[in-house]
Amino acid sequence: MEIGKRLEAMRRAGPLVHNITNYVAMQRMADILLAAGAAPAMIHAREEAAEFARIASALTVNIGTLSPEWTAAMAEAAGAARGAGRPWVLDPVAAGATAYRREVSARLVALKPDAVKGNASEILALAGAGGAGRGVEAGDDVAAAEDAARALARLTGGIVAVTGPVDFVTDGARAFRIANGDAVMTRVTAIGCALTGVVAAFLAGEGDRLEAAAAALAYYGVAGERAAAAAAGPGDFAQRFPDALFALDGAALDRLAKVEPA
Repeated sequence: MEIGKRLEAMRRAGPLVHNITNYVAMQRMADILLAAGAAPAMIHAREEAAEFARIASALTVNIGTLSPEWTAAMAEAAGAARGAGRPWVLDPVAAGATAYRREVSARLVALKPDAVKGNASEILALAGAGGAGRGVEAGDDVAAAEDAARALARLTGGIVAVTGPVDFVTDGARAFRIANGDAVMTRVTAIGCALTGVVAAFLAGEGDRLEAAAAALAYYGVAGERAAAAAAGPGDFAQRFPDALFALDGAALDRLAKVEPA
């Protein structure tokens, strides 16, 4: 898969990633994208979101803190990105928690995201298979969502990534499992949201998008392992994680990535 080469190519390109994300995630997401080598933009006003999506390298849409105006901006930006040939990534935060989230999620899925990244419960909810999530927390194992992920990928024509102790990513036919990461990553606000931006940054490049998504997940997980190994706890990890992303190079990523066909 040449995972390390994908990281180095992303850094050389320095993709501009347009993020319509939640209030909680904005600062951390911007910091993490900069550390990884991408350029973040946090633009959500309906008056400019679609226009900006046409000039960005990639778009992310995160439904964590929804409102009607933001929902309209998300849909318009996603349509503009697709029209301009830019990849866009959906992060369906707590997709099954309320009727409003289910309705917005379905509307966005119909716009054919190039990738969807969520926990097992979110992916099950998007696929119409229930899901035992509690708010933003997963109540289902990754393995329970693999079939739903494949079906959702076939529906959208894109990539679906299910995150957890071992990530699963598929294009509906092929799939990979990525066994990198550390449990402390789940104890820091917006680490998962920021991953969506890193996936978008990798997808902005040329080549196989399934492999690009798998490379992004591996890169994020290896950096998480390195930061966690030196951290005293979640607060310390939050400070060390951007440095770990920044310091990780392609050769080390190739050596440490745990990516296997599924």
